Parts: sequence; C-alpha cells; structure tokens
Amino acid sequence: MPVNTRLAWRAARQYSTNPNDPNRPDNKQPSDSQKEGQQRGDAQETPGKQGFYDKSNSVPSSGGDKGSSQPSEARSNLRPDELKAIDDLLATLKNGLPEKQARDLDRAFEEIKKDGIPVEVREVMDHVKKGGQLDLSTAAKLIRATSQMSRKAAEKHASTSEQPSFKSEESQKGQNEMPPPGGRRQDSKKEDKKEGPTVFDIKFDAGTFIISSFVAYLFYRTMVPGENSREITWQEFRTTFFDKGLVERLTVVNRNRVRVELYREAVAQLYPESPAIHGNFHYYFTIGSVEAFERKVEDAQRELGIPSPERIPVAYTDEISWASTLLSFGPTLLLIGSVFWLSRRASGGAGGQSGIFGIGKSRAKKFNHEADIKVRFRDVAGMDEAKQEIMEFVSFLKEPAQYQKLGAKIPRGAILSGPPGTGKTLLAKATAGESQVPFFSVSGSEFVEMFVGVGPSRVRDLFANARKNTPCIIFIDEIDAIGKSRAKQNFGGGNDERESTLNQILTEMDGFNTSEQVVVLAGTNRPDVLDKALMRPGRFDRHIAIDRPTMEGRKQIFQVHLKKIVTGEDMDYLSGRLAALTPGFAGADIANCVNEAALIAARHKANSVDMIHFEQAIERVIGGLEKKSLVLSPEEKRTVAYHEAGHAICGWFFRYADPLLKVSIIPRGQGALGYAQYLPSGESYLLNVNQLMDRMAMTLAGRVSEELHFDTVTSGASDDFNKVTRMASAMVTKWGMSNKIGYLYFEEDEQKLHKPFSEETARNIDIEVRRIVDEAYKQCRDLLTEKKHEVGLVAEELLRKEVLSRDDLVRILGKRPFEDNKEFSKYFSGEQPEGGKSAPPPFPTESTDSPPEMPNPL
Repeated sequence: MPVNTRLAWRAARQYSTNPNDPNRPDNKQPSDSQKEGQQRGDAQETPGKQGFYDKSNSVPSSGGDKGSSQPSEARSNLRPDELKAIDDLLATLKNGLPEKQARDLDRAFEEIKKDGIPVEVREVMDHVKKGGQLDLSTAAKLIRATSQMSRKAAEKHASTSEQPSFKSEESQKGQNEMPPPGGRRQDSKKEDKKEGPTVFDIKFDAGTFIISSFVAYLFYRTMVPGENSREITWQEFRTTFFDKGLVERLTVVNRNRVRVELYREAVAQLYPESPAIHGNFHYYFTIGSVEAFERKVEDAQRELGIPSPERIPVAYTDEISWASTLLSFGPTLLLIGSVFWLSRRASGGAGGQSGIFGIGKSRAKKFNHEADIKVRFRDVAGMDEAKQEIMEFVSFLKEPAQYQKLGAKIPRGAILSGPPGTGKTLLAKATAGESQVPFFSVSGSEFVEMFVGVGPSRVRDLFANARKNTPCIIFIDEIDAIGKSRAKQNFGGGNDERESTLNQILTEMDGFNTSEQVVVLAGTNRPDVLDKALMRPGRFDRHIAIDRPTMEGRKQIFQVHLKKIVTGEDMDYLSGRLAALTPGFAGADIANCVNEAALIAARHKANSVDMIHFEQAIERVIGGLEKKSLVLSPEEKRTVAYHEAGHAICGWFFRYADPLLKVSIIPRGQGALGYAQYLPSGESYLLNVNQLMDRMAMTLAGRVSEELHFDTVTSGASDDFNKVTRMASAMVTKWGMSNKIGYLYFEEDEQKLHKPFSEETARNIDIEVRRIVDEAYKQCRDLLTEKKHEVGLVAEELLRKEVLSRDDLVRILGKRPFEDNKEFSKYFSGEQPEGGKSAPPPFPTESTDSPPEMPNPL
C-alpha cells in the first residue's frame, strides 16, 4: 500500500481574523490521552492470538467479573453529524433485512450512542474526515481497534453462550429447575458443540458491524470523492474566503494545485448552505507555478495589512493516491493480464504446460497403461504378421533380462507404414497396453511452431520425460511432417526449423542408452519421403508394413466389431459375407460400415441389425448418399438403365471380369446416376493381359450399350474413359505389355516439366495406348452386339425395379458360364448356413410381383 509523502517546505504559520478561534473537531481533554495510553497498555496485556482462541483461557461469565478482571476501555462519544450519518447508513442497511435483525441493529445503535466508540476508531475517523489517505499507520490503528472490538464481541458471546437462552432471569431460573427432556446427556459431544464456546467460533455483535460499516463508508467517500471537493478560481477564493478571514491553511499539492482548509464553524455561520461545513470537504484551485502563487499570496496579505507573524500558513506536499494510481495503470495491467490469460488458455491443455514460458515444453500426451489404455492385441485383427513382428517389443519390455543375458539389444524403434486407416495407431496403443508401460503420444506437426528453436526443445523435453518414466513407449504419429528427406541445397537461404527438429530426433534416438528401455514407434503413410538417416538401423530398426487386410483379415476385423452389435445373424456367416462384399476396405472403413449399419437399423426402429442393414451401409460407404431428391426424366432414366445393363452383361460373360453382384439406377454420391457392385473373382495380386483387357472391355460397356440402343450418346461415360486410359497407359509405360515400347518404365511425375522420354517415344506411347483401348472397345462391342437382346431384358427389369441382385441376373441370363471363386461365391449362393440365419431372400422378379419395400439408407 503506498504511503503518502508529505514534505514541509516552510514553517507553519497561523493567521485568523476571527477573534474566537473555532474548536477543532478532534479537541481532546487531557483525560482522553491518559485513557488512550491506558487502552494501549490494555492491548499489550491482553492475551495473544493463540491464547485468545484457546478454550483454556479463562473467560468471565458475568458482567461484574468481567469488569473487575480487565480495565475499562477508553471510549469517545459520537458527534451529532456522525450520529445522523450512521442513522442514514442504518436506514440503508436495514432495507430488506428481517425484522429481528433490524431490531438488533437499532438496539446496537442505542448502545453506541450511550457507550461511544473506541478512541483509536475515533482517530481513524478524524483522519479520514480531514482528507487523509489510508497509510500504514492508519491501517494499523484500524486493525488494532477492530481486533479489540472482535475480542469484546467474542467475550460477550462466550459469556452468553454458557446460559441456556437470552430470556429473562425468572424464565431462566424456571428452565434450570426442569430436568433435561428425554434424559439427554448435556455433556455429549453434539450438545457441547452447540452450547459452549468453540475454537474460532467468533461472532461480531451488531455494534461492531455498525461501526465497521461506518468507517468503511468514510473510506469509500475518501477514495471516491464525489462532492468532497470542488474546483474554484483564484478570484473566487479571494473574494469568498480569503478577504473574509475564513482561511485556516493553504496546502500546495504536487506543486500544481492548492487545497484550501477553512474554519468550518465560521463558514457555517457565514454560509450555512455551503458544503464546506463538512469536515471532509475541501476547495481546490490550480496554480501555474509555485513562485507566482507565493507572490499572489504575499501581495494579498500585504493589501489586507496582515502582520507577518499572523499570516496564513502555507504547506507543501506531494501526494500519491493509490486509487488514482491504480486507475491510471488499470488499462495497462488489464491488457497485460488479458494477454497472459490468453497465452495460458491457448497452451494450457497441451501436455500439462501453459503460458509462454512453456512453449518449449513437449506437447506429448501421457497415457497411463492402467487407466487410459484399454486396447490389447485381441482387439487388433487382420494384421497377424505385424503383430508378430511387434510382439518382440512387448516381450523385451516385460522381461528384458531374458534378452540381455543372451547379448541381445532392444530395437531402438519401429516404423509403422501403410495406407490410412489400416490400424497403425491402434497397433501402437495395443503395444503399450499389452506391455503395461506408460505411453507418450504426439503428432509430428506438434513439434514445429512459429518460433525458432521450439521444435528441438520439445524433442529434448519429450525424451527427457520418457527417461523419467522408463520403461515406456513414445509414439510419433505422422512423422513425415518433420522426418522428410533433407534437401541437398537450401534455396531459401535460411534455417529450416524442420531440419533442426529432425537433427534433434536423430541425436536423441542414437544417443540414449539401450538399457533405458525407451521404445520409439512412428506411423506414416509415406515411408518413401523419410530421411535415410532416420530409417537406418540403430534408430528405426524395424520397418513394419501394414497393408489393407485380405479377405480372412477383413473377416477377423468384422468379428471384432460385430461383438458390440445386436444382431440375430450367424456371426461366422455374417462376417464372411461382409468380408466378401468389402474388398480393399481398411480397418477404419470396416468399423465405419458396422457403425453405419447400426445407425440405419436404429433409424428404422429395428430390434436388431440385419443383413439388409449391413448391405445398405456398404452401399452408403462405397456409392455415397442415395439422392432421392434427384429425379431423372424418363429418357435419362432409360439411358442410365441401358448403360448399367451393358456393364452387367460384360461382367457376366467375360471370363476374367468381376461378375455383377448388385446394380441400381438410383443416383448416389456426387454426380453418379447409377451404381454397380461387383463380386471380386479373388484376391488378385498379379494381373495378366487377358484380365486387364476384360476389365477394360467391361468398363467401356456402358458407352457401347448407349451406341447400340440409342441414336446418340451422353457424357455419362467420362469416368469410365478415365479408368480405361490410365489402365492402358500403365500397361504401356510401366508393365511392359507393349511390343513396340518394350520393357521400359516411365514414372508419371506431375512436378517435372519435362518427360523422361523423347518426342518419338511419346508418340509411340500414344499410338500403343490407343491400340489397346481400340482392342478393348472391339471386344466389348462384339459381345454386346451378340447379347443385345439380353441387354434389353436386364435394362427393362432395371427400369421396373431400379435395383437388381445377383439372383435376378441368374433368372434372366442363366447361370454364369464360368466358375466363380468358391471362397466368395459360397456366401452368395442363397443356401442356408449351418446353424445360422439365412441371407435375405432374392427380390421378386415376376411381372405380378411388386417391387420390395427396402428401408432407405438415409
């Protein structure tokens, strides 16, 4: 709390033209000072804080004993203006209070009128009325006086609490003669707690409350002046007060303002309505300089003929108001506090670090293996080889001694690479949960910030925390954000923060001791762009590739997710059929399909998730959202039907093409007016020329069907042409299936401006690509010309039902002339699975049957 500094530059001089010197408001009798000294002596003799709160302290039980054991406290009576101010304050305080509390305040006010207030409170009040600030000495007096008032209130409460009630003496005597009701023990713990004085059970009486409120009100009026001061000019000051002898003292404040102190009683006689009659009111006027002010005062007093010994005293002071200082610095402090709070809020949730001082701390999130990590290897399916590869890390973290005694060293780390959604992060979590060690997870993009040096600092902090929690696992997801191969030349000319972060990772991984049992796992979708120094043995020893699951892997993944689904289908048959319907799906796609099926079943108020819900979910994921609002014209709908019928016929009669499983002319996705789902012929990893030609011919079947059945063609086959062109280009430039180009490999790089071959080679590539596409087109046209009637049958049936299944094609076209893959076809033969529920029956195809009512996916 700042203390006001007052410097007297001249000796105080007193002058008054009033013959009767008004009495000062704080006029004290000699006995008052003696009483004040006696009170201070009492304050020193009273027990300290520890003894005061101690129950063992002897507390008098009656007023007479109390008066005999302790000297009386020095009191000071309140003046009429103070009584009026307290009365007005009580009127405000009693507004809204219960009637009993209001009566208590009135009773306490009467006691204050009779007994007065402590002398030290009087001194504080007079100091405030004179315009004094709340300095250290004033605060000490106020605290000392409040403590004495608290002690008196506590003693009074202790003496009254020993009595049963506050009733009259006769009623108390009658109550004491009565036995305790129910024979309850008065010395029980519960009763003792209610009746006797307890430790720290201090209560302020109403009188203390009134005095404290009044003093606080005075301080409030001092800190918030309101009408406690008024600015006047020099002419007003001289004509109104100076020439009439009402000025008691002049105080120059901060060398630019003058405070006028008047004789209050003289002012009250001359100006009864003036606010200057109040003790805390002052007039101020502004001066240009101290020297000019002194000359004016000297000249004015010389004109009035005031002798030198009786002239008005002038004092000089430098005052610093803590309230004004706080208000002046308030906006700056508010701005600094807001920035500090925003910085803490922006970074408060990252790794337990907050504020700008924690910007170099690691943002890695620590997961407790006992509470946070619930994933185990049994929850990871479809990647048996990857699990077997990473089990060695778990075995080492559980039993490191078995490996160390044979001289084996723990691998420093492992790179988990593969397409998105294949389960890289899930496998890392399962590793942490199975090994039962702490798990630190951080993204590669969280290392680099806008400030230089933050990335390496966070890497150091991450590994330092890991060493404190050994054994543990660090998982850096998307490490390609900071682990890309370093360029040989820095064209920017500056420091690359990512390279500095990568260098720090290389140092930390190669520098810490293998006995620390810290394993670093990293996940990426692009292992080809990582720096070679990061991939070498000694840093990331194991390179674990996680590819999309096979059919058996998809079946295992479906079984994991189907455990949480309520379904009446046979679990083995259901998982196998769904695995056959989802070739190329990753683990995340499978989880999404299962969840979509449950949502569709819930949307249609089904009691369980059936096969039809799963099939609709797969269509939703593959084909997109079904657009019921997109209404095609009859001509457009007929064109789409013959387009899709052409695909269906080629897929049915070409040996190496995938046979059709379901075809629909309901618009789906973005711009797709038809949808076809094919049954894969098997898990193919190598493609021969015949397979590629059949697939290209089937892809071109939509356009060829339009040419054979309509006078003109549409733009609906643009995506088919894109697929055929890319497939034929790969056959020529990558797979060596062109005799003219030969066994050459030309990689397509869109970032390169120049192709890695000559113009002649480019021309030959174009010729070969066109030749292959023309051959596929001829193959497709020959088949559709031969099967033109069958195309019409399928198209008309598709127009009637909008959706055709495999069983519809068997009825219309007969059994497929080529044998299907048994692993896939056994789930679509329509036979009853052993011990399970059958697949949904085929939709009716007779002319008398109406189209089935299928629940819409959305």
